[in-house]
Amino acid sequence: MLRRYAEALGPWATKTASDMLAEVNARDLAAWRAMGQELSKGIVREIFTAPAGQVMRDLLDDQVALIKSIPLDAAKRVHELTLKGLEDSTRASEVAAQIMRSGEVSRSKAMLIARTEVARTGSLLTEARAKHVGSEGYIWQTSRDGDVRQSHKEMQGKIVKWNDPPTLDGMTGHAGCFPNCRCWAQVLLND
Repeated sequence: MLRRYAEALGPWATKTASDMLAEVNARDLAAWRAMGQELSKGIVREIFTAPAGQVMRDLLDDQVALIKSIPLDAAKRVHELTLKGLEDSTRASEVAAQIMRSGEVSRSKAMLIARTEVARTGSLLTEARAKHVGSEGYIWQTSRDGDVRQSHKEMQGKIVKWNDPPTLDGMTGHAGCFPNCRCWAQVLLND
């Protein structure tokens, strides 16, 4: 009876539980990677072909001038790196390393620029998508932890119109578009 059961299990009969778990984990990882690649392709298509992507590219072009701490050529390189990072889900730390290679920029400055630009790019894509479907605004959300700036804490839960970004700490922009900002826009859709 046990032999028939073992034969029915085939190659699984000789594997240990840890071998089986490792194999399942490997399959799960491969599936997640494949799904990530498909999502990345969809974002690339949206950025380069959809109306929301054009709006986002235009907004990002405007943002290049805001990076004042490095020369304009390097700022344009950061813009290109950020777009590429959005396409292939590059982490901010990897973008920072590339920024450091693009000029005389300290590691901490490169990390600040990378975190800010990666967050800003995501926020601008959210804004472009939201406007494309007719959204007029969003609810400002923070990370709700001890690192949130006081001015951003005061914005928590407030409704913001896309055409009227707030001015906080002497800078004007939407959630996620300020230096080191981890806030995000909870998009409001019209009925």
